[in-house]
Amino acid sequence: MSASIQAPMQPLLSDVDWCPVIDAIEQADRIMLITHCNPDGDGIGAQQALYDFLSATGKQVSMHNRDGVPRIYRFLKHADQVGKGDWSGTQTADLIIALDCGAFGRLGMPESFFAGATLLNIDHHASNKQFGDINLVEARYCATGAMIFDLMLAMQAPLSEASATAIYTAVMTDTASFRLASATPAVYRMAASLIEAGAKPWPITVHVYESRSLAGMQMMTACLSTLEIKNDGRSAWIYVNQDIYRQTGADVEDTEGLIDYARSIDGVEVAVFMRVDEHDSSCWKVSFRGKTWANVGDLAASLGGGGHAYAAGCVLRGSLQQVCEKIQQAVNKVLD
Repeated sequence: MSASIQAPMQPLLSDVDWCPVIDAIEQADRIMLITHCNPDGDGIGAQQALYDFLSATGKQVSMHNRDGVPRIYRFLKHADQVGKGDWSGTQTADLIIALDCGAFGRLGMPESFFAGATLLNIDHHASNKQFGDINLVEARYCATGAMIFDLMLAMQAPLSEASATAIYTAVMTDTASFRLASATPAVYRMAASLIEAGAKPWPITVHVYESRSLAGMQMMTACLSTLEIKNDGRSAWIYVNQDIYRQTGADVEDTEGLIDYARSIDGVEVAVFMRVDEHDSSCWKVSFRGKTWANVGDLAASLGGGGHAYAAGCVLRGSLQQVCEKIQQAVNKVLD
């Protein structure tokens, strides 16, 4: 039997001008990679893939996130290279690349972190504030990790197993395991290329979705007990407050994916998940998910946040009741 012939990898989007990004990278000697606070699989995956690629070119590359790397993504090859926490040092990078972050404030770093460096903003959120010195924002991409795939092709870079695994993780998590409308035929072709390069779908899935802690399972049970159905069955609401954190011993990382249970209810068009800050009882991180026609990106924007048509969020302050009242008004406008 003859060996199978792999088709050459094709970019997801052939009309994106990567030249400003490539020029900035080629001119820099020292590069810092960062993603948003409370990072998700896309931010981490994009960061890890870009680190793997750039390190192989001989560049001095480092990574720092305010909140480090969530447990479920620490299987990625370079996860232990990511710095964590507040920044009090002197920035030595020529170029800082912000990945998957829609607004400057979401990076969570002081001005001193960016001093003297060029800031390159690579993101796929339509609501991105264009905060970089150089911005490549393209909402047609399903994930920022997919943008790194195209960047690597544009730079004629080899796709290592580590980069392929990181990009697959990014795309899998930001397309809800390839279930969202953003998972186009081109995305599936890219996924095939990633698998051919060494990404292993089932082990990645186990790390991300099949490794919930007992405390996380207890949090899920407690969170789902808060479920409320509103808007004549078209919206579903759940929350995690400080009592749930204390009772279960779980933490913010264990809230990942809880909103999907609310969205999965038959007839629900908008899912709302409210998570209190572990250290500030008046600060709530609110996530929205849409199912078919409701644009939760517009919903979040009306509350000072942003995101995509089917996945978005914002931060609100007040008591749980006050926050619910603010959100309800916005939800009503989307659903009415």
